[in-house]
Amino acid sequence: MLPPAELRARSAGLVTSCMSVEFIDTNILIYAYDGSAGAKHSKSVELLTRLVQEEAGVVSIQVLAEFYSASVKKLGMDPMEAEAVLSDLGSWTIHRPGHADLIRASLLCRRHKLAWWDALVIHSAMELGCHILWSEDMNHGQRFGALRIQNPFR
Repeated sequence: MLPPAELRARSAGLVTSCMSVEFIDTNILIYAYDGSAGAKHSKSVELLTRLVQEEAGVVSIQVLAEFYSASVKKLGMDPMEAEAVLSDLGSWTIHRPGHADLIRASLLCRRHKLAWWDALVIHSAMELGCHILWSEDMNHGQRFGALRIQNPFR
């Protein structure tokens, strides 16, 4: 049930490794489903729509789990609706961190003095070969190798 509703039909394709992919942080997904978020809602829907059309959106298990929790608790979304969103996003490439990923994220955390959950998101984006990580919560323009943090609301 990616906004708008007709995107469900378009989200069936999987992202392949030869495509340029962009990672979406939890806050972008939350704004896309928060109709009271004004311009942030519109911009998030626009970004997700583009990524679905280009089959270029990727996420991690962490982002999906955070989205479910926040959408039900903070947005008051019906749990079945939140499950439908998770189901729709299942057509995207999803990073599923393992033990070694946690160790590498902890190195990022220490090296760059990042919050733990941000380091894990950054590591997931890097593992998926992303050049852009869309997030409001990190430093716009900051780079981690080929990965650049981009705030869509700037």
